Amino acid sequence: MISMGNKGFDKPNFRYGADGGERLADVLYFVEKECAVCGEKFEVTCVRSRLVLIKQDTDFCAYYKDINPYYYTVWACPHCGYAARDTDFAEVTASVATKIQKFLASRDVKVNLCGIRTREQAIIAYKLAIFYAELVAAKSSKRAGLHLRLGWLYREGQQDDKEKIVLSKACECYDQALARERMPIGNLSELTVMYLIADLLRRTGENEKSILYLSQVVGSPLAKSEKRIADLARDLWQEMRATDASPSVSG
Repeated sequence: MISMGNKGFDKPNFRYGADGGERLADVLYFVEKECAVCGEKFEVTCVRSRLVLIKQDTDFCAYYKDINPYYYTVWACPHCGYAARDTDFAEVTASVATKIQKFLASRDVKVNLCGIRTREQAIIAYKLAIFYAELVAAKSSKRAGLHLRLGWLYREGQQDDKEKIVLSKACECYDQALARERMPIGNLSELTVMYLIADLLRRTGENEKSILYLSQVVGSPLAKSEKRIADLARDLWQEMRATDASPSVSG
């Protein structure tokens, strides 16, 4: 038996102190969805678009006032246990649904990640989504995005070792996507993916490999039309140069 989270399906609530609940109520709302695997309906927590950005890390991890929206970008069915990114949850073919149903047939999965999530619950949601993505052999880019955001959650919790492990996996998946998939990947251009790989390599201690990707970014013919990404690559190299005297990048 697989058991994660709270048993049963409880309605979400805002019992988070004197004013914390009011802040969450301003940025969250709830929508009923149908699970693409079991057909049961459940409530998902969604984040409103009017968030105040505080800062952004070099790998595009964004920080917002009052809430971490990454807690809610994975939907998890409390009835069967299926989980996926909100953008992919409904995109389940009949053959994929059958494969997941066969896997779940001999298992009693109890998982309720509905309502307001803690970081720990969000981490569980991402781990479930990664498991199912690997079970159905999802595209490398899909798995990369899940690992990347899971790494961001570990970063928030200052779990450095776990962050490094999943960011390394995200880097590997993005590298595979770069070689095998058509670009762009969602809103990530080919140059953006190359830059992101470089940053993830840096974050996981692979500085020499990171420099190679940065060289490709700033030397690419696309750099002129994607000046922001080229500038980010140059800034990243300057930061690396300042800390460990990395070899120079021209372009």
